[in-house]
Amino acid sequence: MKEVNAHISGGLKRESFEASWTGRIEHMDTVESTQEEAKLLAERGAPEGTAVMAEAQTGGRGRMGRKWHSPHGKGIWMSLVLRPGLPLALTPQLTLLAGVAVCTAIREVTGVQAGIKWPNDLLAGGRKICGILLESSLREGRLHYCIAGIGIAANLTEEDYPEELRGIGTSLLIEGGGIPVDRTRLAQAVLEELEYWYRQYIREGFAPVKERWEAMSVTLGRQVSVNTPQGRSEATAVGLSDQGELLLRKDTGEIASVLSGEIELI
Repeated sequence: MKEVNAHISGGLKRESFEASWTGRIEHMDTVESTQEEAKLLAERGAPEGTAVMAEAQTGGRGRMGRKWHSPHGKGIWMSLVLRPGLPLALTPQLTLLAGVAVCTAIREVTGVQAGIKWPNDLLAGGRKICGILLESSLREGRLHYCIAGIGIAANLTEEDYPEELRGIGTSLLIEGGGIPVDRTRLAQAVLEELEYWYRQYIREGFAPVKERWEAMSVTLGRQVSVNTPQGRSEATAVGLSDQGELLLRKDTGEIASVLSGEIELI
């Protein structure tokens, strides 16, 4: 991991980033959503690896249209353009890949032992520290591009969270014992890990991602409540399938798989 010079109290330093993929990083102060900015760039032909970072988002969002709290200068709010050339059915694997990359970067840079909650959250101390949102665009029935959105709560204090999110969200600052996070260094590490895991995935397929994801998971071995379009059920999470589905063992011993849905740890 290369060291990156930056002031912890200042903004993300664009000039401190090493070239990664295209080396194109759009750094903005306040935007409605880095996802939407990245989509605009992708539609204009931005190459794979183009990243959009912002100091704040006024309309950041997570899965199911939920609002993502993105206060100014407190986190890493970024979106990355990907053009993987995959069948659409395999794109959920990219969410799991992003989880592995971001979790690895967080552990290495901050020492906070974050873990992955299926499918797209990172937890620390049992609370959410990062969310990942993957959105795909089709053209003539084929995958045109994907936008990987990543929101990391870096230097938020308890007071930075609205009342309804306290007890649910946490930050690297809180979980790291009050030590401020160098956001530029962490953002650089996230980009490096994303590129590493993405290139390995293109070369070797999903197996290395699956192995690392299972090792970093806080879901496996736990009793979970699963909400899917088919209804709600409880089971024990036991692993990932070779396609990236969550494998669940029911009380009957039967193994079922879930590709998308919401889970709660019991």
